[in-house]
Amino acid sequence: METIKSNAEISSLFTRGKRLHTPYLTFIVVRNEKQHDQAGRAAFIAGKKLGNAVWRNSAKRRMRAVCHELHGPWKGYDVIFLAKSNIVSSSYSKVLAACDDTLKRAGVR
Repeated sequence: METIKSNAEISSLFTRGKRLHTPYLTFIVVRNEKQHDQAGRAAFIAGKKLGNAVWRNSAKRRMRAVCHELHGPWKGYDVIFLAKSNIVSSSYSKVLAACDDTLKRAGVR
């Protein structure tokens, strides 16, 4: 899985991307036709305002697991997974179902 690590690229995606909201996380999706078209890319962000290092690591692990289970990253898309405060405390099946439904409605999956 190719991840987006550059701050400049992430900032660009924040401004250009379409936001898709679930109760557990926000997706920022950008269609990427020009570069990296052979495979999609993903970034996983859990902000410091939401919790300590243990919480942030748990949130990122959960977002990576959701991405893997939904067969991401998706070809032709750059996707940012942005954690919300209740992603860790909710059951994994609820988080997965909400993410699957949101990505299907957006046409990413």
